[in-house]
Amino acid sequence: MEIASNSAGSCSREQQKVYQEWFDYADSDGDGRVTGNDAIKFFSMSTLPRQDLKQVWAIADSKRQGYLGLNEFITAMQLVSLAQSGVEVTHDVLTSNKEVDFQSLNPPRMEGLDVILAKKASKRKSNDNETNGNSKGQSPASASWFTSKSSKKIPLSSVTSVTDGLKRLYIQKLKPLEVSYRFNDFVSPLLTNSDFDAKPMVMLLGQYSTGKTTFIKHLLKGSYPGAHIGPEPTTDRFVVVMSGPDERSIPGNTVAVQADMPFNGLTTFGTSFLSKFECSQMPHPLLEHITFVDTPGVLSGEKQRTQRAYEFTSVTSWFAAKCDLILLLFDPHKLDISDEFKRVISSLRGHDDKIRVVLNKADQVDTQQLMRVYGALMWSLGKVLNTPEVVRVYMGSFNDKPVNVAATGPLGKELFEKEQEDLLSDLKDIPKKACDRKINEFVKRARAAKIHAYIISHLRKEMPSMIGKAKTQQRLMDNLDDEFGKVQKEHHLPAGDFPNVEQFRETLSGYSFDKFERLKPKMIQSVDDMLGYDVPDLLKNFRNPYD
Repeated sequence: MEIASNSAGSCSREQQKVYQEWFDYADSDGDGRVTGNDAIKFFSMSTLPRQDLKQVWAIADSKRQGYLGLNEFITAMQLVSLAQSGVEVTHDVLTSNKEVDFQSLNPPRMEGLDVILAKKASKRKSNDNETNGNSKGQSPASASWFTSKSSKKIPLSSVTSVTDGLKRLYIQKLKPLEVSYRFNDFVSPLLTNSDFDAKPMVMLLGQYSTGKTTFIKHLLKGSYPGAHIGPEPTTDRFVVVMSGPDERSIPGNTVAVQADMPFNGLTTFGTSFLSKFECSQMPHPLLEHITFVDTPGVLSGEKQRTQRAYEFTSVTSWFAAKCDLILLLFDPHKLDISDEFKRVISSLRGHDDKIRVVLNKADQVDTQQLMRVYGALMWSLGKVLNTPEVVRVYMGSFNDKPVNVAATGPLGKELFEKEQEDLLSDLKDIPKKACDRKINEFVKRARAAKIHAYIISHLRKEMPSMIGKAKTQQRLMDNLDDEFGKVQKEHHLPAGDFPNVEQFRETLSGYSFDKFERLKPKMIQSVDDMLGYDVPDLLKNFRNPYD
């Protein structure tokens, strides 16, 4: 499956060299990014109409990051070249137009660019000659240490993308509120740079032998390190399948302490969990865009009596907050939703928009049985999800074997192929929507942190200054529902945004309320300003420069 066109791989070496030189010139800040302002200056040399350039930017910056890297810049240049030759520029021109031979596609005509680059090269040459003639000049090797672009760090004040902007807003406005009211102890660990820079993630959940590992292998068109498949519970650990230079498995304790990976927060679940967690790396074009999370089979029947060494539902809840899509897999012969599965689905509360249901191995039953299975599944899910809306269910057989036409008939085969196409198109959209998802999760986190601050400061305010602290704290703990109601009415907050009372009470039991911070209106106002002004301004600054 091809998630995004990799037009940079469609260039000849000569073309790539030309585009690299153009990219270096267009990148005015030298940070490896062509921003909207850079693009307006550089793309104007193509003399294309504004409407065409608007479409070029929209396709090249499909992830809505607000800038173009080298690969996206090459895509943009190829689109400009096509537009100059009279081809209509559309979103699928790079993937569906088989008549375009990108290897032989010449770079676009950019008026005046050759003259500018020639002057620049001449100036650089004269500077090099002066340096070589100066005995006190640096040696070429040591000079390269100081001129390398890769060593240049982007300062906090310099915002060149939506992600950079979110990082700055988090550090300056949201993180102080989280630290003051211990948001990281109650709800979610503090964010790091790797959390913002992480690739989109897809988590697969389901009972054992519903085809979670096979589903990933089907998408990768091959196995990954550490993959085990069988009729019995084979995947006994959480496995993150991600891109890497070579095929290898990394133990959980090692992964959790790596600063460049977004899994530092998993250390809170202890060694008992980390021993059941690993990262599987391999080079694959799909994994350059998406990371998969394979999970142990949810227990059912007698197996539920066996206790895991860690909180399974807490871990799934942690991953759900990080993931862009959550696939719940079912088998036509295992439609019962066990108690543990109910707890797992409940732990996904607040992430309903990410959930998709997959009825896998659907070609193992005939059409009449499939209708009954589908109805039974919808009935079971309706009781667990507690929503009046019908959840989207994809039916198919996601493995490398051909559809069992003997059971399903030709109509069934056509249905499965359409359903599989729909699910794959859903997966293809994930990288494009990754930036929107980051903004969405950031705003959700900011609102949750605000409500958390109101609750903590309210509990602090209710505590007496001298006598009866223990009694008051116990009374507040016992009547936490009522205290939540008071906070909701006082600050006019939506009831659905409040945390789970039982989980909150459990965490509260280890704290002394009189040690909590009082309400700091300036901090709350700062977060309100961030949501009301800073985030909208950020999106406005990094939208399509030709809008």
